[in-house]
Amino acid sequence: MSRALMIGAGGVASVVAHKCVENSAVFSELCIASRTLARCEALKEKLDGRGCQITTRQVDADDVEALVALIEDYKPEIVMNLALPYQDLTIMDACLRTKTHYLDTANYEPKDTAKFEYSWQWAYRQRFEEAGICAILGCGFDPGVTGVFSAYAQKHYFDKIREIDILDCNGGDHGYPFATNFNPEINIREVSANGRYYENGKFVETQPMEIKRQYNFAEVGEKDMYLLYHEELESLAKNINGIERIRFFMTFGESYLRHLNCLINVGMTSIEPIEFQGQQIVPLQFLKAVLPDPASLGPRTVGKTNIGCIFTGEKDGQQRHHYIYNICDHQECYRETGAQAVSYTTGVPAMIGASLLLQGLWCKPGVYNVEEFDPDPFMDALNRYGLPWREDSDPVLVP
Repeated sequence: MSRALMIGAGGVASVVAHKCVENSAVFSELCIASRTLARCEALKEKLDGRGCQITTRQVDADDVEALVALIEDYKPEIVMNLALPYQDLTIMDACLRTKTHYLDTANYEPKDTAKFEYSWQWAYRQRFEEAGICAILGCGFDPGVTGVFSAYAQKHYFDKIREIDILDCNGGDHGYPFATNFNPEINIREVSANGRYYENGKFVETQPMEIKRQYNFAEVGEKDMYLLYHEELESLAKNINGIERIRFFMTFGESYLRHLNCLINVGMTSIEPIEFQGQQIVPLQFLKAVLPDPASLGPRTVGKTNIGCIFTGEKDGQQRHHYIYNICDHQECYRETGAQAVSYTTGVPAMIGASLLLQGLWCKPGVYNVEEFDPDPFMDALNRYGLPWREDSDPVLVP
């Protein structure tokens, strides 16, 4: 029986809250905190009386002192950071000050620089060790489950993994000409950045969307997918023994790419401030304000996601391939939690990681990525809490 503090009240947070209530044997008390108290209250109203005791608080996640005051007052055993990646370090600082365990779903990136990497958070490892607390980084789906899949494959199917291809397919249709399935500011920065993949001990950089492949995804169909850089490449390159190449591919429809290219060409995706009617505005932040809120996409999104990893390596001297993946239905997710599958596939793993930490199964002083823990209890929990995984020992490979 544990007390948890959740920072954030968007689509992913909604899923996490629903799943904490479902797992009330571990989460006996939950505080939902956000800059916008009304969103916390609305979520509490949906879930009150179903399991764990829920309270709400208002907090500015950019303000370390405010976070420290909240943590000291509520006294949680873990802080689940479901806010923006810009706020990872302030929340980690508050956890250090209060000696409270920490978990997030995406790595830190500076607000004024389109760059994301783990170096800022890995730098906290010694301080978390000395404080006797644990930080689990990137515990969503990708990053997150993809790292657990990799650790599971390494433990059970391979003596050595040489190549990993991570395939992220969202076959959902929300009916808008252009919208993003998670925070528009983060999504567009990620997609419009240069691609990178890991090969032979170094990262190789590509132009945005330069490398395109087609793949036939189970229960979704054939889709175009593009090579992107994603943060789990950095941690997997460090933590999977003998790895020679890791690539990350994500699917995009023609309408999305056409609109995105137009927005890039006219400067609407820029993070450099400009003057407009006597005020300084950031074009990408303005664009975020006029696009549909990702949390509103749930009732109108139909179709499925298919996300997983194809592994190539050796077992008992023989080359082998193995594919581990999950298929998730947008409408089933919405009926259960009021959120679409992109939020669901991020929120369920966050709850699982937090529950494993609270139960002592994933808890050691320091800062860790998910693939550094035993994957077996996490894999079991995926099946139990709505993200059952599938396997294919003879998958079609990506050229």
